[in-house]
Amino acid sequence: MPKTPNDLPKIEAAFFDVDNTILRGSSSFLFGKAAFKKGFFNRTDFWRFAWQQARFIARGETLNTVDEIRDRALGLIEGHKANELAALTDEVYENYIAPKLWPETVRLAREHIAAGREVWLVTATPKEIADVIAHRLGLTGGLGTLVERKDGILTGKLVGETLHGKHKRKAIKALAKERNISLKRSYAYSDSVNDLPLLTAVGHAIAVNPDAALKRYATAAEWPILDFKKRELRANK
Repeated sequence: MPKTPNDLPKIEAAFFDVDNTILRGSSSFLFGKAAFKKGFFNRTDFWRFAWQQARFIARGETLNTVDEIRDRALGLIEGHKANELAALTDEVYENYIAPKLWPETVRLAREHIAAGREVWLVTATPKEIADVIAHRLGLTGGLGTLVERKDGILTGKLVGETLHGKHKRKAIKALAKERNISLKRSYAYSDSVNDLPLLTAVGHAIAVNPDAALKRYATAAEWPILDFKKRELRANK
């Protein structure tokens, strides 16, 4: 009699937030920067987008900044052909994302792969960007926000909710059920207190470059805290 998924041994996974965790700043902004250079939108729109990116880096991730960046990005891509932006992904990775990656976080992700765990990026960024980062780093895959398409044209609307906060928890629970993952034995990494639903869904939570609120929570919960920003500052002195 064939075994059902519930009969098979559960596997382990590691889940990584993207923005300010595996790379510096906002991956959506970096994609927008490349799109601007290709003429997808004008300079005024780009500078408004750049201002939101500066706030994101300076203040950390909040629901408001994530929503503002998302809404601006959706407005900019509305009406464009899906395959035109999809064609940008490799260029975006090479020229904009790769130089912004935190080497230490990438090393941790690859160590999990080497240990036999699945590694998933979980981000509010569109899934296409999560997928290309995961593919280029040799990780298992990406979970991201889904952007609506109709007849090959981007509508500027979402399919479902932005993958943020409690929606990340919901997404990894669904993935765990689909792929027979033990969340109790799995790991999660993030910089933001907004990702507490993700971090508390697994047995091993790690704060990476944490904002002040997450640092307080992680300290109280006795989670490991990794601060690559301080290490980088010391190295540059």
